Amino acid sequence: MPSLTQRLAAEMVGTAWLVLGGCGSAVLAAAYPDLGIGFAGVALAFGLTVLTMAFAIGHISGCHLNPAVSVGLTVAGRLPARDLAPYIVAQLIGAVIGACVLYLIATGKPGFDLGGFATNGYGEHSPGHYALTAAFICEVVMTFFFLFVILGATDERAPGKFAPIAIGLCLTLIHLISIPVTNTSVNPARSTAPALFVQGAAIEQLWLFWIAPIIGAALAGILYPLVAGRAAKS
Repeated sequence: MPSLTQRLAAEMVGTAWLVLGGCGSAVLAAAYPDLGIGFAGVALAFGLTVLTMAFAIGHISGCHLNPAVSVGLTVAGRLPARDLAPYIVAQLIGAVIGACVLYLIATGKPGFDLGGFATNGYGEHSPGHYALTAAFICEVVMTFFFLFVILGATDERAPGKFAPIAIGLCLTLIHLISIPVTNTSVNPARSTAPALFVQGAAIEQLWLFWIAPIIGAALAGILYPLVAGRAAKS
């Protein structure tokens, strides 16, 4: 078993990669009219960050990269409660590092406009102008299914070592569904780091992107062991 320090370092590096890769694809590569990757490309980028890091650090820290995931795994009995706060702190630090690197790269282009900087929002700050209630439901439900897939794919009874593929594809699908609604959070750390740069409404609306994902994750952490029939080990 890796030490707590090793696990926290892995979470920090992994979450930095998630923010740099996922938000970076939105900030740097999605906007070009002819060469831009669009919503589908951003969705795939987020999925690939998790897939690649799950193979790289899954055996070290479990590759949570997300405070909501850590909460859900704690509720499900997969993560000791004493490790929850340190995991969340490491994830937040990693997310901020990833956002800082992205900012340094993005501002290297003449005339760069910070804009939304891949932040999440509802109402006029939603890509599709979805209202608060719709955004809240979307984030709760998407995070619920993300955690349900994580818990199932990492169950000791699951086939082979395909968990990173299932989890990465699940996150891709979640983004394909919910980018128009909230710009897709399902991850409080991912939402917090860009918001620190944008300030204003991004900070004012940040509460939703903590509360809704944590509710969804906790619900999955309660339900999956009931559906699985017994407490399952990752």
